[in-house]
Amino acid sequence: MTTTMDSPLLRVEDLQVHFPGRRGSGGLVRAVDGVGLEIHHGETLGLVGESGCGKSTLGRAIVRAYRPTAGQLHYRRADGGEVDLAGLGERALRPYRQEIRMIFQDPFSSLNPRMTLRDIIGEPLKVNRVARGRALQERVAELLTTVGLRPEHMSRYPHAFSGGQRQRVAIARALALHPRLVIADEAVSALDVSVRAQILNLLARLQADLDLTTLFISHDLSVVRQLCDRVAVMYLGRVVEVAPTEELFARPRHPYTEALLSAVPATHPSRRGGRDRIVLEGDLPDPSDPPPGCPFHTRCPYAVPRCSTERPAAVEVAPGRTAACHFADELHLRGAGQAA
Repeated sequence: MTTTMDSPLLRVEDLQVHFPGRRGSGGLVRAVDGVGLEIHHGETLGLVGESGCGKSTLGRAIVRAYRPTAGQLHYRRADGGEVDLAGLGERALRPYRQEIRMIFQDPFSSLNPRMTLRDIIGEPLKVNRVARGRALQERVAELLTTVGLRPEHMSRYPHAFSGGQRQRVAIARALALHPRLVIADEAVSALDVSVRAQILNLLARLQADLDLTTLFISHDLSVVRQLCDRVAVMYLGRVVEVAPTEELFARPRHPYTEALLSAVPATHPSRRGGRDRIVLEGDLPDPSDPPPGCPFHTRCPYAVPRCSTERPAAVEVAPGRTAACHFADELHLRGAGQAA
């Protein structure tokens, strides 16, 4: 894992993605509600949180599968210039769609069963007029080799491959246009444990060999700890904590992060069974009707009256670390593997 902390490759600023609420409700679902985030060249940034917190919506907004309601996506081009992807129309977005690619969660549904591997992986090359004919076939063969598959199988269809092999095909397709930023949305969650480890090793190798920058979206903090340089924690459409991975696991600065880490299995046998899992009361609030004040105060064991009226800003609590909690400097929260 490597990271450079110069000008970020992508700077997300006050990003909002809202959807219409249920018919007749008149409200808005605030799936992403003012996210600020930086992704630096060469790093793998983990994005974690409960289902429904807005992780996948944020990923899809970055690749512009969703048009942001408000906010900016400041992307640093290869020439050093900067462009706000959030405000671009489809024609202007076209070159950036080659540079920012997505790997989806389910390899069984993300690949067209009526297309061969040659067509699946080669489609981005043809659509963007990058290669055709023999050059296209050679590039597909190269990509298959890169992800650990045999080039002579490019005439086969997805049903002939296992789940792990299909995810390798999906990764090859995402790499076809030499992207600078890859969004991996729960890319290993549908795989068996042994296959998951193989794909994680592949992603780590590709990140190093191809100088990739990756946003790795996952609900599994054990996986994030293995792969990511930094971690951003998301709750109810907002990022509540960002920190280098090992610092976050050792000493969380937000109560929600502490609760998530309490569910991570201890890596050393002597520490297993020595701590209690923090069970949050209640469900994730409705994103169409978020609570006032701190979004987490309705479930936070440390909440005081101030938390229900005043929304905390994300502030720097240590070099390279931010947290959106009024008491981030005062609370002594448990890290992963620490007893209560």
